[in-house]
Amino acid sequence: MTSRSKEKVAAAFRKLFQSPEKLDKDGAGPSGSPARRGLFRRHRDGVSPAEAAVSLPASPAASALASKKAVGANDVRMRRLMKELKEIQRLQEHRPNPVFTVDLVNDNLFEWHVRLHQIDPESELAADLRELSIPNILLHLVFPENFPFAPPFMRVIEPRIEKGFVMEGGAICMELLTPRGWASAYTVEAVVMQFAASVVKGQGRVARVPPRSSREFSRRRAEEAFRSLVKTHDKYGWVTPALSDG
Repeated sequence: MTSRSKEKVAAAFRKLFQSPEKLDKDGAGPSGSPARRGLFRRHRDGVSPAEAAVSLPASPAASALASKKAVGANDVRMRRLMKELKEIQRLQEHRPNPVFTVDLVNDNLFEWHVRLHQIDPESELAADLRELSIPNILLHLVFPENFPFAPPFMRVIEPRIEKGFVMEGGAICMELLTPRGWASAYTVEAVVMQFAASVVKGQGRVARVPPRSSREFSRRRAEEAFRSLVKTHDKYGWVTPALSDG
């Protein structure tokens, strides 16, 4: 190697190993532009490239995949509910006295009103309903986006029921309605029949006087009561009737 070549190699190495400060000063090297100088300082201050990438927007492919999954989950919910609704309506048409009937709330497939017409005729609750000329128990069901892999939320709207595992806002204490107790194979019919068994076994009665509690009777209050109940039972266990009892 000639002396001239050696000098070129030495100059190249000096330039390569110059400090970032010097490179910033003379504007040469990888940090010559203002944007690259800023990136060099971020590395010098301990900010990794992975850290900088966190703030980058999701790629179109990732966004499309997430959207496709959401649509797919909604399709599963819709197909399942349409199938169940069709079967329930078929039974309603062919039975002169159906145990329960279903109506969509504002034509919304994901929100149902279920009217429970029959419970144990020997129960005190059935006697209350007959005495007060109340034809049925009105239930409100809301199906989440991940149904049938998650349970519906169900509450009693009317009449006001005391005991019977019915809580504030009409929330229902039933393990079947919790993520831990739910299985995707359960049908709406199974849920309604389980409630019919639970409300009788829990000695439910129609409230004859307005409740003393000043809390509102609403879906919001029912959801709050149910969340609190689930936490308690997750810790201490459940004592509601088994599905086979229904």
